Amino acid sequence: MINIIIIAVIIVIAFFAAKSSISHFKGNGSCCGGGGGTIADEKKLEGTKLGEKVLIIKGMTCVNCQNHVQNSLNKLDGVAAKVDFKKEKAVVEYSRQISNDELKEVIDRAGYTLKEVIEK
Repeated sequence: MINIIIIAVIIVIAFFAAKSSISHFKGNGSCCGGGGGTIADEKKLEGTKLGEKVLIIKGMTCVNCQNHVQNSLNKLDGVAAKVDFKKEKAVVEYSRQISNDELKEVIDRAGYTLKEVIEK
């Protein structure tokens, strides 16, 4: 009898763990911010657009990660970013010259890895 109870408890725990993992990998998890998650700041570029860069970013696993990176990039003056964690990239428009090192520093500080910068 005790064996049946133990097996039932293990099955229930495994079910909820699998359900949570599936939700997380679909981008619905609440890691990197907990609770309700981080809300992305939408930012329009002020001034004349000088250029655009595509950043390849590793380490984002959910919408909260995506929003954290987007908010971090959008805090930079003269920069408007849109991030997609599923494609592992950010599209950054800028109205002032911005170095790849400055972008890398923001991504690093946010806790992710900038793998590549593609100039458009």
